[in-house]
Amino acid sequence: MRAKLHDVKKELRRRMHQPVPEQGAWLRSVVQGYFNYHAVPGNIVVMQTFRARVAQHWHKTLRRRSQQHRPNWERTNRLVQKWLPRAHNLHPWPEERFLRNHPRQEPGAVAPLAGIRAGGLQQ
Repeated sequence: MRAKLHDVKKELRRRMHQPVPEQGAWLRSVVQGYFNYHAVPGNIVVMQTFRARVAQHWHKTLRRRSQQHRPNWERTNRLVQKWLPRAHNLHPWPEERFLRNHPRQEPGAVAPLAGIRAGGLQQ
């Protein structure tokens, strides 16, 4: 996560003077891509932390754009709510995914057991 946040910070610095909607659209794609990979059960706190840190970096970048207008956290929070996706699990637990993809019994394949017992055919 640290490496990705470092990359985001450098790229935000490079994109500092782009319009806010362009920055927001780019950040949305970055955060969504991170979530698509890391959104497994039990990792929600890390994803929320990533989103919060991206918001902090964005806030600092927006404050560096001008000496006259310095956006406060209220405006930044509105931008974050508008542009950055919320953290939620996208992938189920491995057991659930396996059982969904490989059911133990086919829905229409209910057949009685054949009458064969251990020891061979009984007459």
